[in-house]
Amino acid sequence: MHATIPHTSSTSPLLLPREGVARLEHWGVIEVSGADSAGFLQGQLTNDVAHLSPTQARLAAFCSAKGRMQASFIALQGTKGDILLLCSKDLLAPTLKRLSMFVMRAKAQLRDASADYSIYGLLGASTGMDGDHAPEPWQARVLADTRVVQLYPALGVARQMCLIPAGAPAPEGPALSFDDWQCGEVLSGVATLTAAVVDAFVPQMLNYESVGGVSFKKGCYPGQEVVARSQFRGILKRRAYIVELQQPVVPSPAAQAGAALAMFAGQEVYSTQDASQPCGVVAQAARHATGRWVGIVSMQTSAAADHGLCLGSAGGAALALLPLPYALLEDI
Repeated sequence: MHATIPHTSSTSPLLLPREGVARLEHWGVIEVSGADSAGFLQGQLTNDVAHLSPTQARLAAFCSAKGRMQASFIALQGTKGDILLLCSKDLLAPTLKRLSMFVMRAKAQLRDASADYSIYGLLGASTGMDGDHAPEPWQARVLADTRVVQLYPALGVARQMCLIPAGAPAPEGPALSFDDWQCGEVLSGVATLTAAVVDAFVPQMLNYESVGGVSFKKGCYPGQEVVARSQFRGILKRRAYIVELQQPVVPSPAAQAGAALAMFAGQEVYSTQDASQPCGVVAQAARHATGRWVGIVSMQTSAAADHGLCLGSAGGAALALLPLPYALLEDI
């Protein structure tokens, strides 16, 4: 069985599987331990981790001094008072190196703990919940050594991320393909930063302030002035939107399994109203089981209003806007 929502393109509605479990090998884990771990991260990330509890997770970004996102994380408490930062594995090494530069005299140690854990994505019935009665996003629960984080749903289907010790049995449920999981990520409207788009966005360009990824009440962090100024001076001219490519894209025969992200993220988007310059960039993308492609595009709000969007050039393949599954902060 599948779930669906109203679809704005001219093709048939998109569907997602109602259940499944996917191994998320493209995610990694940074462990931050020591007496000052929470205080250290509080001064580095866009969200409040000082008050993190076992029943909460945090979406957060790590920014440059100019407010541009260098990485995004799901942060949660570990078993020994440490904090675990889940992030895209292709950004783990440079992010770990950069964060470590700021430790200085803080009693905090950072390491790549990816080998200690297995990360799974759970969809639909495999979460034990349905989309209408699922907990709020970023709630967490601990089951023995397993940590489960509630994510934003996609097409009304509940989604969770599950972190378990390496070697422990996988969560129960039918196997879910990488493409199906990635498609759900895109259709949830919450983008995960990858190497292809480092330094491309301030958090609001990916709607992070609207999905619980930015706290405007916490103390300073790199880029905080830029992020705050963007929010409170009414200059948010770029937002994230979900789009669908209106004609099929055939991957290169040399493309490896799971390479959809690298093939698509970072591509420019143009408006038919202005062929001279791009109006946005693809932040994340996935290939649907039908062969259709969906993506999260950060672009000018004025271009989104025009609806004449194309991939790669003003004469490229047409893009159709799909509805965001959450309200933007300015609309709440």
